[in-house]
Amino acid sequence: MKRILIVKVTSLGDIVEALPVIADIKRAFPGVQVDWAADEAFAEVVHWSQRVDRVLCAPLRRFKKARRWSDLKAIGASIGELRAYRYDCIIDIQGVYKTAIIAFLARSSRRVGYRNKDLGEVGASFAYTARFGPRPPVSAWEGMRISAGEALGYQPEGEPVFDLKLPETGTTPFEAGDAPVAALFHATSKDDKKWPVEHWGEVGRELTRRGFRIVLPWGSPREREEAEAIAEEVPGATVLPQMSVTEIARMIDACSLVVGTDTGFVHVAHALQKRTVMIFVATSRDHFGIEAPYRSISIGDGLSVPPVSEAIQAIDYVHGEPRPTGAQAHSATAV
Repeated sequence: MKRILIVKVTSLGDIVEALPVIADIKRAFPGVQVDWAADEAFAEVVHWSQRVDRVLCAPLRRFKKARRWSDLKAIGASIGELRAYRYDCIIDIQGVYKTAIIAFLARSSRRVGYRNKDLGEVGASFAYTARFGPRPPVSAWEGMRISAGEALGYQPEGEPVFDLKLPETGTTPFEAGDAPVAALFHATSKDDKKWPVEHWGEVGRELTRRGFRIVLPWGSPREREEAEAIAEEVPGATVLPQMSVTEIARMIDACSLVVGTDTGFVHVAHALQKRTVMIFVATSRDHFGIEAPYRSISIGDGLSVPPVSEAIQAIDYVHGEPRPTGAQAHSATAV
């Protein structure tokens, strides 16, 4: 086994959680080259991995929105780069039509993808010469590790290895001080995943009482308004300036605690081994959650709004206190 291509083009949290596949492959096949195909919007995230050998990218998302000739030319040029090497195996761990096209265009006689019932888009099935086995009853992230192992004939071992190294950005998200910093990631891609402003305010005030400085990142004007509303509830909280993806990742790395909803940057916090609490309101904690003993935990049943008390218990847990017992144990247990 000399060279393998992983195809996973979006999105931020999914790509971050898929990166341990590289460490698994290189453990199983010392000396193997592992390339990764991603959307241009997320290529910098793959570059954070110290184990990936080549990152291939094209402006797929941007072209879909703007239909610009320059983006189409960039996509055409990326195909040449994609076909520069012949791969021993191509592993599509996303399973949608655009990832299947990438797998099909790359040079390999072995292209592995999900079974039809597990595909994100059934039309993707045309590209594969082999299929993963039945999707195992584990989280999506562990499932990707298992599927890649099935494709290449090994079993993943141990905890996921992210091995990230963030590039210098030349900016400082906040001035260093004596107090530990807690970042509250309130923004989400969908309104039904939001946690109420008053809940964030209560958690922020509790963390302030415990000696934390509270910072509030945002990415859009609406998210900034929400951050300002939370800051009004939390005396001393700081609404951060708008930052790039890498700048936010570096900000996370400077924090002592991250609390956030089911969103990509909270997965980044988990991968950077920060103390992390992820709140699920409308999505599956069992499928998309995070867990690391006394460091990362997911709360919520995905069907209702978790109470503030559950978030506080989770914060206690990632700071070394035992997991809740009795009636509260189920609701505060991660994946």
